[in-house]
Parts: sequence; structure tokens; C-alpha cells
Amino acid sequence: MLIRREESADEAAVRAVTVAAFANPETPDPVEAGLLDQLRTCGAWLPALSLVATGEQGEIVGHVVCTRGHVDTHPALALGPLSVHPTHQRRGVGLALVHSVLGAADATGEPFVALLGSPAYYSRFGFRPSTEHGITPPDPDWGPYFQLRTLTAYDPTVRGTFAYPEPFDNL
Repeated sequence: MLIRREESADEAAVRAVTVAAFANPETPDPVEAGLLDQLRTCGAWLPALSLVATGEQGEIVGHVVCTRGHVDTHPALALGPLSVHPTHQRRGVGLALVHSVLGAADATGEPFVALLGSPAYYSRFGFRPSTEHGITPPDPDWGPYFQLRTLTAYDPTVRGTFAYPEPFDNL
């Protein structure tokens, strides 16, 4: 497996992986695929933080993206969606993608990454409930599922409510 930056020629394959990862009989075109489409066309898209995992034949088997979020006027990152093709799940693809995007975010001087997800899964990457850092989720009902991973440039005086990029509001 190789983790690399997404290229424009990868868009259709990335969307296909996202659909395969999240589809079910009730939603053959899952909201995560539409969210990804919308994120690509908004000002929050950060090409350097859109990464793919490729398999043995160079095929795309996973994808992760971080986009620009904010806490008041302070920049931050929103992680997601994270997608791994079902035939490659439970093989370390998601693990490699998250480690890679966190490293890339840290290397570019980002302060922290926020996400809505399973604490059991994301705690292995150092994510903790956002409220431990004085950052509140956009929806208070998210509780411990809204998490934060601080990076080297983290400033503990930044406090407030996290705002996702606009496409997340359309979910």
C-alpha cells in the first residue's frame, strides 16, 4: 500500500471508494459521497490534505480528507470523510490514512484536527473529546463523538465553538 496526495485524475475512483464504503440498500448514493463532491468545490478544500491509499496494482482503496474549519476566526481542520473500500477494510488502510493526514497537517503548521466519529476507533490516534480542550461541537448532542487531536502548533487559549465548512451544513 502507498499513501499519496490525491490527483485530479483520482476523483472518480475516490468517489467510487466513498460510495462503496458507505452505501447500503436504503442509500445507494450515501451522503458522504455528496459531501465529498461539495467539499471539492468550496473554498475549504485543501488539496495537500486529500490523500489516497493505493493497492498492489495502483488502484485506489482508500481516501481521507481534511478541510478548513474554524473556531471563531482561528483556523482549524475538519477530518472526513474517511473511506476504505469494503474489500480492504480491517487491513490497516484507515490507520495508515489517518496517521498520514495527521502528519501532513502537522507539517503544514495546522493547530488541530476535529472530527465526528467513534471514540473507540479514533482514540488510538490521540483524539479526545473536544470539550477537554475548550472546543464545543456545532451540535451539543454530539457529546464525546466530537473529538479533537492537537498538533504542534496548537494554542490552548483558542476556545469556542467549532465550525465545519459550509457543505457539512447541508447534511
